[in-house]
Amino acid sequence: MNFHDFTQRLTLVDARGIGIELAALAACVALAWLISRWFGRDQPKDSIWFGEHTFDGVLFPLLALVFAELARRAVAEYQTILLLRIGVSVFLSLAVIRLFARVMRAVFPASNVVRLIERTISWLAWIGAILWIVGLLPPVLAELDQITLAFGKTRVSLQTIFQGVLSAGLVMVIALWIAATIEKRILREAVTDLSMRKVASNAVRAFLLLVGLLFALSAVGVDLTALSVLGGALGVGLGFGLQKLAANYVSGFVILLERSIRIGDNVKVDTFEGRVTDIKTRYTLVRAGNGREAIVPNESLITSRVENLSMADRKFNLTTSVVVGYDSDVAQVQSVLCGAAKAQPRVMSDPEPVTYLASFAPDGLEFVLNFWIADPDKGKDNVRSAVNIAILEGLRAAGVDIPYPQRVLRVESLPEGLSAPRDPAV
Repeated sequence: MNFHDFTQRLTLVDARGIGIELAALAACVALAWLISRWFGRDQPKDSIWFGEHTFDGVLFPLLALVFAELARRAVAEYQTILLLRIGVSVFLSLAVIRLFARVMRAVFPASNVVRLIERTISWLAWIGAILWIVGLLPPVLAELDQITLAFGKTRVSLQTIFQGVLSAGLVMVIALWIAATIEKRILREAVTDLSMRKVASNAVRAFLLLVGLLFALSAVGVDLTALSVLGGALGVGLGFGLQKLAANYVSGFVILLERSIRIGDNVKVDTFEGRVTDIKTRYTLVRAGNGREAIVPNESLITSRVENLSMADRKFNLTTSVVVGYDSDVAQVQSVLCGAAKAQPRVMSDPEPVTYLASFAPDGLEFVLNFWIADPDKGKDNVRSAVNIAILEGLRAAGVDIPYPQRVLRVESLPEGLSAPRDPAV
């Protein structure tokens, strides 16, 4: 149907026919909402089928599309169709938008590109729906088919490229949906280890994306045998220019398989220390206690020295030192220091805090307090500060002197006209 046929059909629709179509559309929407509401009562908020409010999932516009199409075919036998045809186009566009939006949010929840993709898909879907409603979509596709681009000896029309991009996008989204469903329904129950679940989900996602891409290319008429040349060129590129990138990807899978470093471990890479928050296929995210986050290439975790502070034991040792006067009671000072550590809720009672007389410093006796915590990811400086404040208050309450640094200055000679001070305290 072209634009002239659309305007002619618009003049043929009477008020009674519009009322019938409006009633049919309302019934389709109500029935789709009731079914989605009934089956989505106990579904999680991140469900792709039902969404957060039932109507923002994929199932509602899909059911409305099916019911509207059935109603359109039924009513078309008795009168000219206009509103139901518009409703089918709107529901189809809405189903496509909901599919892309919900799947992308489920697979990439923290990505900033998702919103841009949602807006792009929304604009394309609504433009296509409007062109189909007014009857301009077939002429636009015909014009795009006349515009061709040359790739060597092959000429490809813009319509073929556009259809190929849409087909590839749809297949890729469905592949991501299947991968997310497998990870949520199967891997979370079958694989308890977080690192093994991560490598399994990455492997499933990569496999499904590869299969989906091959299906999409085959659907638009691309000869897959020509990809052998591309594969050879890609192998040469990996061997020379992309060897570091390939090494990072391989190292990521090795880390996840060997589980030498797991999500949640406290590690020290070079001079950066923090907790592993995520292990990607190319890099690992390490977050320090002060909020700073480091992006560490996976190859560095394989080839360089990395301290895994959580590998053997979750306990983390902290120390603090203090200098008191030489006339202080050693046992009293040890009791005050250990009591200050035990008073903090984050300090472990097993092993107990212990205090040592470390050295005879120039200004007094130097004591070192050792204590352990089980949650270094919550910060180490804050608990050390709390222990130091308790030590200071305890020493002051016990009357233990914390001496100031003292130095003796001896003058060998003075310039003429100057004499040494008589007061030895000066």
